[in-house]
Amino acid sequence: QVQLVESGGGLEQAGGSLRLSCAASGRTFSSYTMGWFRQAPGKEREFVAAIRRSGGSSYYADSVKGRFTISRDNAKNTVYLQMNSLKPEDTAVYYCAAALRFIDPTTDAYDRWGQGTQVTVST
Repeated sequence: QVQLVESGGGLEQAGGSLRLSCAASGRTFSSYTMGWFRQAPGKEREFVAAIRRSGGSSYYADSVKGRFTISRDNAKNTVYLQMNSLKPEDTAVYYCAAALRFIDPTTDAYDRWGQGTQVTVST
């Protein structure tokens, strides 16, 4: 079973950038579709971005399209989320997730989840 550990969260001013990383254990990382989700206080968890195992297809929520970029390095068993032009409404705990099955990557039908990393964007 793959295990996921997120890092890179923190406090940033509006308009700034952060890069989140999600390191995965195991030797089958390249077989997983990887996703990023977030959950703000008092709100449901929502889809942010996802990338297929080959890296050929990526998906974004409308709220982050053009500002966030998901990428992966299969040699390093790591998926990244580059977040630019941050807004206060991006404040949330960000989770990465892995799916071995073929799923709709914008849903929460993933098999494994990380513990999350806090991102706080100040005005």
